[in-house]
Amino acid sequence: MSQNSTSPVALGTQEPEYDLWQPLDPDVAGVFRGISAEDLAYRDRAREFVQNEVRPVIAGIWDRAEYPLDLAKRLGDLDLLRDGVDVAGFPEQSLLAASLTTMELSRGDGSIATIVGVQGGLAMRSIAECGSDEQRRHWLEPMARGLELGAFALTEPTHGSDSVSLETRAESSDDGYVITGHKKWIGSGSVGRIAVVWARGDDGQVQGFIVPQDAPGYRATTIEGKMSLRAIWQAHIELDGVRVPAGAKLPGARSFKDTARVLQATRLGVAWGALGQATAVYETAVHYAKQRVQFGRPLAASQIVQSRLAQMLSQLTGLQTLLMSLTRAEERGELSGPGASLGKYTATRTAREMVANARDLLGGNGILLENRAGRHFADIEALHTYEGTETVQALIIGRDITGVSAFA
Repeated sequence: MSQNSTSPVALGTQEPEYDLWQPLDPDVAGVFRGISAEDLAYRDRAREFVQNEVRPVIAGIWDRAEYPLDLAKRLGDLDLLRDGVDVAGFPEQSLLAASLTTMELSRGDGSIATIVGVQGGLAMRSIAECGSDEQRRHWLEPMARGLELGAFALTEPTHGSDSVSLETRAESSDDGYVITGHKKWIGSGSVGRIAVVWARGDDGQVQGFIVPQDAPGYRATTIEGKMSLRAIWQAHIELDGVRVPAGAKLPGARSFKDTARVLQATRLGVAWGALGQATAVYETAVHYAKQRVQFGRPLAASQIVQSRLAQMLSQLTGLQTLLMSLTRAEERGELSGPGASLGKYTATRTAREMVANARDLLGGNGILLENRAGRHFADIEALHTYEGTETVQALIIGRDITGVSAFA
């Protein structure tokens, strides 16, 4: 035999490439039937973006902990960055359309969906609901187009769940305000154009301010070493006597109740994000079970695997039904704060169980980023925590059930 000849690969030692990304659209209860063409257009555009632009690159971006600014701009180009915020010159985006967009983006990657949650759900919504006409005219359109990135600077190094106790100060001066304090876990806080900073004013009430990220005294350090949401940057921000003009104050942000109003509006979005990640791992598990062969047959031929897939579909269907019902209630103006908390509480808890199940079902291949499940396994931990931890949501729900506050 020639020394240049290639030895054949032994039969059964060459692992196939798995196709795990194809949408399955599980909808046993018909939850998504009858949705308007306008709302479905947003979902379909988000799905196409995920399949064509996110899927080929996200594993590498996530692994390298890069902020995909090009993808953030593409979200603006496709009108997927607003999270339902009304912007002059843009078509109306219903709450359901925004929710379906979040679900599809989360199905692709938790960081990509969080970019929208920060930009549209928090920063733009703060300006839209609490800003002046001039502030809305100046900022909302370029932010919707992805030309300017914004941050929502609320939580602090020592105030996360108890952000109502924030200590950052905004003292009035002859020409505006001087802001001093620290913020932590601020998405886009080190790569954006502005940050909506929440600080305690002279009257002791929490107020909002539009602060340029290049203002003297604004120092942002990207937080490194994260195990979750690695494709969006969060920052630790030091505000060292940052001066802003009087026109930087959001006139409609007069107390923490206004801050909480913005947060409550995003809570259902977080729940839909959890549904998107749950959908992703269900799809991954089904595809893998059909393609992975062990003991001479596909995993799908095993009774225990079929039982696990049935359990996941049951959980997924329950989430779909709950979130659609809560979203319709919100569209009618009937959703309470505890109801929104119940959606977030249930969705992230359930998705967490499903992601762990799928990761385990994939065995060793489940920890490879290219196979989806491992990335969602890490990302769901952040989703479970932000916008109110499980404990905080439970206390909100429990107070509504009993009429007794158990907050410390």
